[in-house]
Amino acid sequence: MEARMKSPANADVMTAIQHLVKAVHAGGVDPRLLELVHLRASQINGCSPCVFAGVEAAKKHGETDQRLHSVVTWRETPFFTDEERAALALTEAATRIQDGAAGVTDEIWDAAADHFGEEQLAAIILEIAMTNFFNRINHTTREQAGKTW
Repeated sequence: MEARMKSPANADVMTAIQHLVKAVHAGGVDPRLLELVHLRASQINGCSPCVFAGVEAAKKHGETDQRLHSVVTWRETPFFTDEERAALALTEAATRIQDGAAGVTDEIWDAAADHFGEEQLAAIILEIAMTNFFNRINHTTREQAGKTW
């Protein structure tokens, strides 16, 4: 399969994205956790370029292969903290908003709010939203795995 476009974004869009990324990273959340959030949403959406780039970025932040291989099964493994589990649950609930899905329940929200302040929650939510944004663009344009941006 080949990509349909070289780049769907113009310079203004790229500048806006850079500002969003800067805002996410200014939110006080460990970059490794943000990469786990990005990876989990991308796995759910089946976005191979974002999974590839997410794994590479997580490794640059010191993430281990053991944990990266286990993100998809985070509930069944002992490798994640309660804080990380709360963020991953929020990621899944916010990503899976198809018809009939429960979405972000009060229980999921409260668990995340127990571990993160408002600024951190805002950063995590923005990371989830941006990841879903990129996942959809990549699916539409048939972007291929192998790139790190």
